[in-house]
Amino acid sequence: MACLWIILLSLLNAAGAALPPPCESKIYCTGELLRQVQMAKLFDDNKAFVDMKLTAAPDVVVDIFSNLTKSFPNETVPLSELRVFVSNYFVNNGKEFEPWSPPDWPDKPKILEKISDPNLRSWAETLHGLWKSLGRKISNDVRDNPQLYSMIYSPYPVIVPGGRFTEFYYWDSYWVLNGLLLSEMTETAKGMIQNFLNMVDRYGFVPNGGRIYYERRSQPPFLSLMVESYYNATNDIDFIRQALPMLEKEYRFWMENRSIIVEMDKVKHTLNHYNVQVGQPRPESYTHDVELAEGLPPDAQDKIYTELKAAAESGWDFSSRWYINSAGQNSGSFRDTSTSHIVPVDLNALMCRNERLLATFHRLLGDEKKALVFDNAVSSRIKAIESVLWDGERGAWFDYNFLSNNSHPAFYTSNLSPLWAQCYSQPSMGQLALQYLTKSGGLNYPNGIPTSLSDSGQQWDMPNAWPPLQHMLIEGLSQLDSAVAKQLAFDLAQRWIRTNWVAYVNYDAMFEKYDVSGDGKPGGGGEYEVQLGFGWTNGVALQLLNQYGDRLTSGGSVVTCTLLRTLIYPLAYFLFSFWDL
Repeated sequence: MACLWIILLSLLNAAGAALPPPCESKIYCTGELLRQVQMAKLFDDNKAFVDMKLTAAPDVVVDIFSNLTKSFPNETVPLSELRVFVSNYFVNNGKEFEPWSPPDWPDKPKILEKISDPNLRSWAETLHGLWKSLGRKISNDVRDNPQLYSMIYSPYPVIVPGGRFTEFYYWDSYWVLNGLLLSEMTETAKGMIQNFLNMVDRYGFVPNGGRIYYERRSQPPFLSLMVESYYNATNDIDFIRQALPMLEKEYRFWMENRSIIVEMDKVKHTLNHYNVQVGQPRPESYTHDVELAEGLPPDAQDKIYTELKAAAESGWDFSSRWYINSAGQNSGSFRDTSTSHIVPVDLNALMCRNERLLATFHRLLGDEKKALVFDNAVSSRIKAIESVLWDGERGAWFDYNFLSNNSHPAFYTSNLSPLWAQCYSQPSMGQLALQYLTKSGGLNYPNGIPTSLSDSGQQWDMPNAWPPLQHMLIEGLSQLDSAVAKQLAFDLAQRWIRTNWVAYVNYDAMFEKYDVSGDGKPGGGGEYEVQLGFGWTNGVALQLLNQYGDRLTSGGSVVTCTLLRTLIYPLAYFLFSFWDL
């Protein structure tokens, strides 16, 4: 497979995707000013400071701060003086945005007609209206004076997640965009994709989010899938032609900078992993990182900083999924985060889907030669996934720890992501994966599938359920040729919609994540309070309402009997397996 990958890159006939230099800002990304302000904890949230605008040129502010430090012992500025300094040279006055309301927002999109339950229909109309409150247009002042902002200028308006997240985020935007398309807001959706294409042109990849301190890490690469969604809604073949060079460029970035060769049974396979080799604390979570690394030797501190950034690149920041202890086993504590040494199932399933889409796009444009190249990449990817990540005895796919050369057998929703990507060779694998899910314990909760069964205190673990993971699992199950799987997909959609609905009734709000054990209870844990908004939650809800709106209901109890959940699906699987699966 390694040879096929080399052939693929040569056939793409393009220069390598060179990494941009790390952000050099001595205010927003690195330096003594950043360190002292963040460690002084002037703000409840570290992100608040690095999102503020400068009132003077960066060099001037850095020089003033340097001179200020010389007035105090050990060049440490007292808290009172720091407050004065920050208030003099930083503002949070909202000038990075200008007023904007999406001009393509319709009053009554057709999706509403698909929803039978009047409560859910009214709620969907509210969700549709939230796009206006989450829309942002970056001001021309950011374009004209970028040195005064941490915001990355984007020419087209964006839909932000909400809460503390006032800029675009990469993988969030896939579900946001699908929601926009259901809301018939095709121009807003197209503009967001064009922003991302511009980012690939500039950086070689799409940054984690729309701030300069995110410039050296990405997130799960969903851009090709966004283009697919837009094309399916519009049949705009010219947009495929415009986007394809940048989609290939992003693909090259992941293959050249985020790949690793794993040898299995004397065969070498190329797979992808998250890997951000940039030390220093994350600017937006500076004190969290410093306190986590406190007491470690300098080399170990740099290692944990790079691993935290790799986990942030995964989108799962943070989770026990990334722990590798000193013995090389997948266990330990937050300090044992070692994301770059894990080959994730979901990333490779996503890369498989990207490769299939690149083949499809080339075929749509009449380039059969390149389409075949990506067809071969899909075949090689499936072989690699099945050789390294598939466990036939357990009936699922598992992350691979290449420090210990073992798979990680714990339950994570990502274990089933190849169902969503349709990236497996034998129908029996889908059957086994369904059986794995019914026995996993993941179905034992009334309000969704937990991200994991480990209550680590991290937000991408028990008891939190996240909208994109629910949708990927439901979509994967719905694609199986099985009445049991399709019914389970609907049941999970019903649970999730009721969870969102009850929370909306209780709080008049949508949340980024939910607690699987509490009716309508928002999730928790991690580095910050649960956020309101919320872009991908709204998008997933609209997608499920579009798919199942004729059957979904708001009434009745969200709680389903645990005994029924743990017995009926395995029994149904057993009975139907003889003729249905």
